[in-house]
Amino acid sequence: MGWQKKEKKLSGCAIFREPFHVVTITLLSLLLPLSFLLLARLSSYNYMLTITSDPTQQSPSSFILSLLLSINPSILCFLVSIVSIATLIHGLAGRTTLLSESPGVIYRPGLYTAWIVLCTLQICVGLGIEGSIAAGIFDGSGFDTRRGLLCRYIFFLGLHETMIHWSRTVVKPVVDDTIFGAAGDEKWAQRVTIALSYGTLWWLSIRDEVESLVFVAEAKIELSMDLGVADLVGWWLYYLTVTIGMVRVVKSLIWIGAILLCKRVRRNSTETCEDEFDKV
Repeated sequence: MGWQKKEKKLSGCAIFREPFHVVTITLLSLLLPLSFLLLARLSSYNYMLTITSDPTQQSPSSFILSLLLSINPSILCFLVSIVSIATLIHGLAGRTTLLSESPGVIYRPGLYTAWIVLCTLQICVGLGIEGSIAAGIFDGSGFDTRRGLLCRYIFFLGLHETMIHWSRTVVKPVVDDTIFGAAGDEKWAQRVTIALSYGTLWWLSIRDEVESLVFVAEAKIELSMDLGVADLVGWWLYYLTVTIGMVRVVKSLIWIGAILLCKRVRRNSTETCEDEFDKV
């Protein structure tokens, strides 16, 4: 009777394991687009503080936002840049693994370190977003940053590709090894949940604010103002993500063209075989 109760308890836990696995991967995957959103808000808010002539606006109204501006989010820029570069290399050359962990090991310092980094990043990005909302930076920063629809669509694809690469190479191996003890297959529920979450986040906030990354640098150049490192990194990250989106579009077009070409060759070969058979 004891082993039957234990088996029922384990089966009950297994019911919640899959949903918890999907939710955890989704939340940690959204760290990448949320990092872009936070960098855009910090960049636009810093720009508004620079050009404003009202002395009462020279200090952020949120302590969290003031802390983020004072320490300069260079670490976040560095991490996002690494993931973006790895995504571009993956799109051009093939698979690139940022984190690998051998399953079945009892003591895995790499796994623990990965969780510390992920949790720290989750807390910092969450506090940054909360601080930006408390300071009222969630309306596009008060200036028009809209670009062409095609550029927006390509950036959307590039950011999605970067998020998926972040999820598959960093987030999923850590969560799989923690929950299942080994790497697992990517299921359709996970893909759908991540895609819907990213689409919702894009529609609600990212699409209207992320272009501040490139607008601030261009506006400072027009006003003959000095560019900071954060401005250059933001401008670089934006167009790097656009490049990733363009690579994805080109690869998709090549894939569609290859399928159409194969179908045409197959149809021509079939017609040739039928003609030879009729002649016989």
